[in-house]
Amino acid sequence: MLKAGVLGAGHLGKIHLKLLNQSEEYELIGFYDANKENAEKIASEFGYKMFDNLDELIAEVDMIDVVTPTLSHFEVAKKVITAGKHLFIEKPITNTYAEAKELIELAEKHSVKGQVGHVERFNPAFQAVADRIENPMFIEAHRLAEFNPRGTDVPVVLDLMIHDIDAVLSVVKSEVKKINASGVSVISDTPDIANARIEFENGCVANLTASRISMKNMRKSRFFQRDAYISVDFLEKKCEVVKMKDAPENPDDFAMILQNAEGIKKQIYFDNPNVSPNNAILEELESFADAINNNKEPVVTMEQGAKALHVANQVIANFNV
Repeated sequence: MLKAGVLGAGHLGKIHLKLLNQSEEYELIGFYDANKENAEKIASEFGYKMFDNLDELIAEVDMIDVVTPTLSHFEVAKKVITAGKHLFIEKPITNTYAEAKELIELAEKHSVKGQVGHVERFNPAFQAVADRIENPMFIEAHRLAEFNPRGTDVPVVLDLMIHDIDAVLSVVKSEVKKINASGVSVISDTPDIANARIEFENGCVANLTASRISMKNMRKSRFFQRDAYISVDFLEKKCEVVKMKDAPENPDDFAMILQNAEGIKKQIYFDNPNVSPNNAILEELESFADAINNNKEPVVTMEQGAKALHVANQVIANFNV
């Protein structure tokens, strides 16, 4: 079992502590939180060992799980890596792309593994269809959330849209060519609603919308590719694949047939892939343990986390506010 420590015991940090404590892949050694009052409360309530400073925690463990506000990521991650410890870090990886690149170089120098917490990669609905998404040419994503003051310290792009940016980058095997974006600040100092149109070198276009002041929650993505349409509902954990194939000469009575102007007939097939329920956060943490123990590449590498951040920052830079 890998010895694990958690840095940051806020809302998400508490979830990570609970899951690492339950996991058979890790031995939870303890945690450090800069807010001593909060740390003492959690230590007494759940019985986790509280450390008085980060250096002591780092010295006792094999890996550190960083669940602190984004602005602190770079400094603490640097400390973890230079101590030769493996790093799991919540998204976004850092505040700037330059910081992310420096961490990647440091990790290579100190031979440690790093994984970024882009949890939607482990969403069972996305996992069920990820290998069926082949060369998508148009992608549409909506990630809408009810207002929560907890996320307003960063723009909605870094809080919400970055999930979809990472998912899109994981399936589009092409470089970004052009970005157009607009954002509107309604209740925060930074945009609360944003839309981005990302064009790739291979012709694929991704249209992403994120809002944190919606009346209801929604996390849906649709992928359109040659002869197929794939939808993923990240919130409801559902997915659907609609495929079109050349229609047989004698289709059955219930077959759905489309015919174009040239007379070419296609039959529509509906498929609802099996979605295996999981705890996505536990799975991402345990996949990192697997990467460390078996010297494999993490599912979401620091390079991928940096790329998602780079695109997210380009979206923000391109805002027509």
